[in-house]
Parts: sequence; structure tokens; C-alpha cells
Amino acid sequence: MEAPATRIKAVYSHLDCLLTGIERLKKAGYTGFTVQAPLPRHEIEEIMYEGRPAPVRWWTLTGAIVGITTGLLLTSLTHADWPMINPGGKPTVALVPFAVIMFECTILGGALATFAGLLFHAGLPSYWFDAAINDPRMTDASFGITFTKARTKDRDRITDLLRQSGAIEVTTGSDTIYEVPNV
Repeated sequence: MEAPATRIKAVYSHLDCLLTGIERLKKAGYTGFTVQAPLPRHEIEEIMYEGRPAPVRWWTLTGAIVGITTGLLLTSLTHADWPMINPGGKPTVALVPFAVIMFECTILGGALATFAGLLFHAGLPSYWFDAAINDPRMTDASFGITFTKARTKDRDRITDLLRQSGAIEVTTGSDTIYEVPNV
């Protein structure tokens, strides 16, 4: 039986404190947290991916392979369906005249797959995000670390690590859902 899960969220006002928090969580062996920032920072990327390249590149490669295959099939099957367009005894499937269309299909397939991979790995649209992750403060000037399914027995240890790393606010349970105050 699975241990019950709880939410934990830490809000940071400084990037250095956020990086310290991520580093301490990783050293303690905790995973499954989401890092939020108001702008892209290469320091966060480096500490999260640990030098590994982003997974979107495989989407690009797959899209390019599908694109070049589609371009080849589109041109060769069209040419095979109308064989009377065969001037000078050229072969039915000739790669040199088809190269332009194959190239364009490769670029189109790679670009569309890259965009799809970007959306997938960024978790967009955010309809399926946990309510604790949809915090408007993280789009303005704050940084955050959010556990949506932390084990309840690890809650105290995780909150201590986050507080000691410089978090200005650490909340657990239903308190992690931030509602914009009516001012």
C-alpha cells in the first residue's frame, strides 16, 4: 500500500537560496518536485538537468525523420500514380528532383515536433497542473519549489531543508494553494 501524500511548497525571494534548496533536496535524495521561476535561468537548468541535454532534441529528430519520409512518399507515390509525366526516360522515383520537397518536409516535421515536445515537457497548457503549482507570485518576482505528492513521513524533513535553505515561506497541505487577495 502506498504511503499517503501531501503537498509542500517553498517560496524564495532570491535565486541563490532557491539553488541551495534544490541542491540540498537532491543531496538528501528527494525527487519529484517542481521548480518555478519568474524567468528562465541557466543556473536552474544546470542544477536540475545536471549537464544532460534537454529531451526535446529527440522530438526534433523524430519529426525530421517522419518529415523526410513523408516528403519522399508524397513525391514518389504522386509520380508513380501519374507515370506519363516521365520526360527523357528518367526513373519514376528520382531523388534529385524530389530533394527540395523532401528538405522542406524535413524542416516542417522537425519544427512542428519541436514545438509539440516543448509544450509537452513544459507541461502546457497548465490545465492538469496541481493547484499548488498555479501560483501567480512565481510569475512576478518569487521563486518556488513545490512537491505535489511528497510522502507524509518525509514532510518534516523536507520542510526543515527548505526553511534552512532560505525560504521565506514554507506551507504544507491545503495551505499551499495561493489565492490572490482582493485588494
